[in-house]
Amino acid sequence: MIMIKIFRTNSTNKDFIQLVKQLDLYLAEKDGDEHSFYDQYNKVDQLKQVVVVYENELAVGCGAMKAFSEMAVEIKRMYTLPECRGKGIASLILQELENWAVELGYSESILETGKRQPEAIELYQRRGYGLIPNYGQYAGMENSVCFEKKLK
Repeated sequence: MIMIKIFRTNSTNKDFIQLVKQLDLYLAEKDGDEHSFYDQYNKVDQLKQVVVVYENELAVGCGAMKAFSEMAVEIKRMYTLPECRGKGIASLILQELENWAVELGYSESILETGKRQPEAIELYQRRGYGLIPNYGQYAGMENSVCFEKKLK
């Protein structure tokens, strides 16, 4: 029997750190020459809201959020192990982050992903995120696509 556990933590969690290392390797391959630009905005040492999902005690996915404005959080560091994709784990992570954001008083969520990650784009659209103009450091970045969702 498969047991799924969703765990709220912060960026000092050893399983989160290990998953992020795998995420960075994946993104370096996907982003190519642009990876160093994106990498500078993906530091995890100060993230206070992190979610790790465990399947039978094995960390299989993660995500995080940080304050973007008084009303919005930015979703960061979403990743699911390749062998565990297609099981709804990313949706569980995203839902938990959204619930946590609402508990903290936020009313919207924003995020950036890459055009070379169609599975991520599909996930966010399926979860109710709509396209917005690229914000902040992503403005003018050809590979970036940004999304927003109003939270309940």
